[in-house]
Amino acid sequence: MITPRISASSYSNTAPLVWSFLYGANHGKVEIILDNAPARSAALLAQDRVDAALVPVIASQLIDGVKVIPAVCVGAKRRVRSVCLVTRGADLADVRSVSLDTSSRTSVVLTKIIFREFFGFEPAWRDSEPNIEAMLSESDAALLIGDPALLISGCGTQTPDLDPESEIQDLRSYDLAELWHQYTGLGFIFAMWMTRRETCSIDFAAARDEGLTHLDEIAANYQSEIGLNKAEMLAYLSDNIAYSPDDSMMAGMKLYFELAGKSGLIKTVRETAFI
Repeated sequence: MITPRISASSYSNTAPLVWSFLYGANHGKVEIILDNAPARSAALLAQDRVDAALVPVIASQLIDGVKVIPAVCVGAKRRVRSVCLVTRGADLADVRSVSLDTSSRTSVVLTKIIFREFFGFEPAWRDSEPNIEAMLSESDAALLIGDPALLISGCGTQTPDLDPESEIQDLRSYDLAELWHQYTGLGFIFAMWMTRRETCSIDFAAARDEGLTHLDEIAANYQSEIGLNKAEMLAYLSDNIAYSPDDSMMAGMKLYFELAGKSGLIKTVRETAFI
């Protein structure tokens, strides 16, 4: 029997979904590839190099033949904390340029929707590595995702570990899930498991449930790596991140695709195919 191969990002918010495959009941049953960038998992899925991948939801609109595995996600009902627009203190209405962390296509498209559809204007976009000092040296705002965003003042409880001589002061962050909820009243889904196979034998919901029983352990593992204390990590993983999509989050995903199509960020809006 061929061992299934799966891929996911190594950000802390995916840890409950992959814990079972690394340490739990599913250990040894799959080959798992971890990478910091969710976009990398999407590329592996598009190249048909994995049987399933935890990928940005926009991939369902971009990858041919992809099917979404239901009931499991990385999302937020209101505030996510780890997907943020950051400025030196400026209001978003005054932003004229944005450096984009392109690690997640979903967050990039969401950022463009927020400016085009909700704010009614479009800044200049620049692709960038996720380095806050470099990003804000060339743009008015920066899109950060994942664990780096947790270290930005306003997203977590601690300020980022910047160079003491850095000129970047008084950083101000805007939570993208909060902005989405403010303008739509809906939750948001950032990533889901997807496959290009006709069937999938992996029980991702059971793997999630097992991972969620180990949040204490996961929080302890990441607190030193990220720089947040255990209580903050637990609050993030249990209160901010939602691992099961509710009706509001599913409606939010549908509206997100519709607005992406309206804004010309995807060619056509596909009906989401579930396995």
